[in-house]
Amino acid sequence: MDRIEQFAIPAGAAGTVSDVGAVIERMRAFRSDWPPGDGLGVFNQVYLTVTETLRRNLRDGTFGDAEAVSALDVRFARRYLTAVDTAAAGGSPPACWRPLFQFRRHPGVRPLQFALAGINAHIGHDLALAVVDTCRTLGCAPADLEEEFDRVGDLLVMLEERIRDDLMPGPDLLEIADPLTHLAGAWSLERAREASWTAAGVLWRLRGLPLLAEEFRVRMDAGAGLVGRFLLTPCR
Repeated sequence: MDRIEQFAIPAGAAGTVSDVGAVIERMRAFRSDWPPGDGLGVFNQVYLTVTETLRRNLRDGTFGDAEAVSALDVRFARRYLTAVDTAAAGGSPPACWRPLFQFRRHPGVRPLQFALAGINAHIGHDLALAVVDTCRTLGCAPADLEEEFDRVGDLLVMLEERIRDDLMPGPDLLEIADPLTHLAGAWSLERAREASWTAAGVLWRLRGLPLLAEEFRVRMDAGAGLVGRFLLTPCR
């Protein structure tokens, strides 16, 4: 059995997103729907910025295989969009996303924490599944996507640095921000990206063993959820 059916995204609004432009439009719609200070909205703005930058790079020829990058980006984004749709419908999103939905309006959680928790959920669980989805769609193996995966990852790391600069409180809030500095410094997008690539390879090798693959996915999901909960520890 060469399939991983349990990784499929449920049918719904996110399933209609088929290109990067459609992803951007949905994220922009979220931005107008959610009030200022909403933690999920903070992450959404970060993700929107990343996706808009990626679309510009797709158009200017930065990526050698634009088709593969676009396919990966759309399948990656669908995971986030589906989590939002699921929660909005009263369902239970993946464990990696639950802390962010639970704490999105907590007054003691800083914007940087919301951004990092969302990135952690998306990289720590969704990215590996998106790689497998893309490989199955394009008829290739993860190794064939490694160069483009790394190019996208380099963009994410660059934007993460900008996000930290923009969302970290200034020197006048240093006393309050001491715990935040510790939390933010304890998590690394680069390490999370490396772990996701390894997980994608494991899932690809387990594609003929769906029960074992699903057990691995569930544990990966739970681990990302645990990290997300720590990242959202109130700092005031």
